[in-house]
Amino acid sequence: MTYDTSVDNRSEVTDAVHGMWRALSDRDWDRLQTHLAPDCIYLDMPVGPTAAARGPVDIVKRLKIGLEPLASYANFPGVMVHTGPDVMYEHHEEWHWATGESAVLQFVSVHRVRDGLITLWKDYWDMSGLTDHAPATWLADFADADMSWVFDATGLV
Repeated sequence: MTYDTSVDNRSEVTDAVHGMWRALSDRDWDRLQTHLAPDCIYLDMPVGPTAAARGPVDIVKRLKIGLEPLASYANFPGVMVHTGPDVMYEHHEEWHWATGESAVLQFVSVHRVRDGLITLWKDYWDMSGLTDHAPATWLADFADADMSWVFDATGLV
């Protein structure tokens, strides 16, 4: 397989990924969507492909479940490696709840970028790093969440 590794292509790929993560760190949902392709698939690998989200609107619905209730949230950049359209991004997030709990989550995210838009986003992280530090009600709160975003990406990722 041959990849276009020209300077312009590298910039387009890294700009899309960095731009999306800056928007997410700001919890700027509208700006975040501008970095996602219409058929982009997002999934947390600890949960698996049966609970993915597809498309910018549903991806934002999915992200808001965990991030919108937080008192503060920030993403901290790390190492980014890519070959053509495929990107691996090591970074960490800090989550703080209004009730005083906090968590630092280590991530490796895998992205695929085409035409300046992210078409695939997979997050690899340790779920116990979150559940061990989240408020006791955190998982139970999902029972009341809008789950209309759920997309089964089995066989697509």
